[in-house]
Amino acid sequence: MTLLEQARQGIITDDIKLAAAAENIDAETLRANIAAGTAIICKNRKRPNGKPLAVGAGLRTKINANIGTSKDDTSIDKELKKARVAVAAGADAIMDLSTGGPIDEIRAAVISETEACIGSVPLYQAAVDTVVRKNKAMVDMTADEIFAGIEKHLDDGVDFITVHCGVTRSTVERMDNEGRIMEVVSRGGSFTVEWMTHNDAENPLFEQFDRLLELVRPYDATLSLGDGFRPGCLADATDRAQIHELILLGELTQRAWKAGVQVMIEGPGHVPLNQIEANIQLQKRLCHGAPFYVLGPLVTDIAPGYDHITCAIGGTVAAAAGADFLCYVTASEHLRLPTVEDVHEGVMASRIAAHAGDIVKNVPGAIEKDIAMAKCRKELDWEGQFNLALDPEKARRLRAESGVDEEHGACTMCGEFCAYKVMNERKQLG
Repeated sequence: MTLLEQARQGIITDDIKLAAAAENIDAETLRANIAAGTAIICKNRKRPNGKPLAVGAGLRTKINANIGTSKDDTSIDKELKKARVAVAAGADAIMDLSTGGPIDEIRAAVISETEACIGSVPLYQAAVDTVVRKNKAMVDMTADEIFAGIEKHLDDGVDFITVHCGVTRSTVERMDNEGRIMEVVSRGGSFTVEWMTHNDAENPLFEQFDRLLELVRPYDATLSLGDGFRPGCLADATDRAQIHELILLGELTQRAWKAGVQVMIEGPGHVPLNQIEANIQLQKRLCHGAPFYVLGPLVTDIAPGYDHITCAIGGTVAAAAGADFLCYVTASEHLRLPTVEDVHEGVMASRIAAHAGDIVKNVPGAIEKDIAMAKCRKELDWEGQFNLALDPEKARRLRAESGVDEEHGACTMCGEFCAYKVMNERKQLG
């Protein structure tokens, strides 16, 4: 039986117990949410070193960090350093999106490097194998080769896979009829659209969805139903193609649940601030409460170099409205492959967004951390503040750089006129 099937039968597995303990919630509550499909546990049965990661209703909003090589930068060591930095900064999951160099070795190294949840997009594997190793055009991939790429990733122990099952001929037709500025910005989505157009055929992952479920089931991995038509600019947000794909993903979600396979849904993308909440509500309604995994969302298109900030703004609104999983965006988005420093800053920006959303969602323990920080600030307890900070190292460094040596002194912003200090002295006088 899969985890979903066990949860439906009232069985609380060891993975459910471990995940519930990590979330500080009752294991029976988590089991019930998994049985209903509103929560998942990402963990491939074949992966010996992974920790079960719970995502969904009533749980802390999770953070994913994308890493991976490209044709222009194939360093395994650099990507492993990014994985280490991302996890150290608090990322809950790592997606290896490598398309250059020895991608099988890179994926294996990333999986063995950390206990964090690992995701991937197996279609990239199939495309690289076709073009580089078989010297064929990408559009000449066969359905069998696409499924072979999926099986390779599952067999390596990947915990969740992004599959663009909602990219169909009917959705492409709707996009073309309505018109878009940026058409398809998802890499996997664009591969699929090009393949369908060249071969005058339906997407194999949609047409043979039952085959996909049979392939995933023995590994008990999670299907992350990809948003091939996510908007790549504000003007394309919440349009016909995006919503039509979402409707299809809702239908596929029910088929996956019937087969005992866990599902989460991927979402936008570039979305105006005033449309984010509606996007979350649409997904939850059309996809029957399945966990929602969003990229960003980015709330403006004109901030290259600062897109970790536009992502944090959108991610806060999304998390507060019910998004369950945020994919970070770095300052290098739209510009280059991110650096190690970009990865750290990107994770921290998304963690801020996730925590702000968790306060709104009344996630257990969220507001309590802020209350504890307020008490430490009132008492000028610097060590307590550092320990509670999302990024303790940076907080310590900035404090040290100010030149203040005394253990409980005020910061250099206000010095002797510090409001906390004045109020504490008032208490002593009283």
